[in-house]
Amino acid sequence: MLKIYETRSREVQEVVGHNGELSIYCCGPTVYRDAHIGNLRTFLLADLIARAATVSGLKVTMVQNITDVGHMANDLDDSDSEDKILSQSKAEKIDPFEIARKYEARFHHDLKELNIHPASAYPRASESIDLMIDTIQKLIENKHAYVGTDGNVYFDAQSFPSYGAISGNRLDALKPGYRHDENEDSGKKFHADWALWKVAKDRTQMVWQTPWGSGFPGWHIECTAMSIKFLGEKIDLHVGGIDLRFPHHENERAQSNSLTSTEVVTHWIHGEHLLFEGRKMSKSAGNVVLLKDIVERGIDPLAARFALLENRYRSQMDLSWDSLFASHETLKRWRKLLSAGGDSNLLEVDSEFIEAIHKDLDTPRALQRLRVIEKDSEISLEGKRAIFIYADQILGLDLTRVEVAVELTSEQQDLLEKRATARADKNYGESDRLRDLLQASGLTVKDGATGQTW
Repeated sequence: MLKIYETRSREVQEVVGHNGELSIYCCGPTVYRDAHIGNLRTFLLADLIARAATVSGLKVTMVQNITDVGHMANDLDDSDSEDKILSQSKAEKIDPFEIARKYEARFHHDLKELNIHPASAYPRASESIDLMIDTIQKLIENKHAYVGTDGNVYFDAQSFPSYGAISGNRLDALKPGYRHDENEDSGKKFHADWALWKVAKDRTQMVWQTPWGSGFPGWHIECTAMSIKFLGEKIDLHVGGIDLRFPHHENERAQSNSLTSTEVVTHWIHGEHLLFEGRKMSKSAGNVVLLKDIVERGIDPLAARFALLENRYRSQMDLSWDSLFASHETLKRWRKLLSAGGDSNLLEVDSEFIEAIHKDLDTPRALQRLRVIEKDSEISLEGKRAIFIYADQILGLDLTRVEVAVELTSEQQDLLEKRATARADKNYGESDRLRDLLQASGLTVKDGATGQTW
């Protein structure tokens, strides 16, 4: 059976589901910008788990929320900073809900490009306001929430004794100001309480009427309300990036368990950060990489999926253009291998491959096993095809795709020949100039030990 590292227990645990079914909730995007490749790594993790569980015989139901109400600018729900969607609305000069729908559509496009299976449901926060209000009212009734002196509704953190089980951040160790929302006129009873609902003040867009006046929801309450609504009070897996472990998942657990008087989530699963060429992706560093940037360089988007699978999901990863190009070349080679093996769709299980997957999604070891099989002269082409097709049910690399040969134009052929000559003469300035011309013609060129490939 599939075993995955569970954050709350700090150990690898077997994923069993209930009555042959597995429920998964995955924190979705805040749709005010394109998801970068680091964000997409988390959604790939959820897809990988779902695929592996399905192959293991479980029926998977996955729900992924769409946050179209928006987080604050610094991701702290209690902050007075401007909502991200409203900020982007001003920047693009269009309605905030148009912003949300625009980037939600782009998100789904990226998922399709990465061959990530659609979730069973994508509930939107903006369409779940009544559900959130009802959830907050219940938390107030059972003494886990209160209306602050400033009119905001807060969760009473001290009413939940096991706070900190996921992240290790215990309430008695959280000092005032650990988040920069502290100020003298805060309406909280305790500095670690967080907002479930915020009063509108001067805000006029994306606000709703409630028993507590006009306002908008805090960050964490939407996931509690929607996960329980769509998956019930027993959720097998909750998946998200490691950055959501605290405060988001810690606060969500407190809300959900207080609402139901039970441990709602069995396994909390987190994927690690992604670096790009040695640095954290950020606007200031100028190294934010979108999936469309990868495609524009002539790289198969599934090469990005392949490259991400080359590293364990709970290990910090350093992605690079070189690794993306290498993954692109490997994909082409494997597809040629399967094409040479005929057109049969027979499946064959390789015990070492599936053992690697079941042992905490060890995808690097699984891919290495396929490389060994690729070179094994004792396995027929038909046998290799059967093993790779079985593996691809989990890896999702579309390995049976038939590569279509693209004919070069005479101009492109001429430029390639001139560039090869320039490289041989070590005239790198001319080589770079010709590469740019090829790029402009729609051809991406990569240099390797055997020369240039395109």
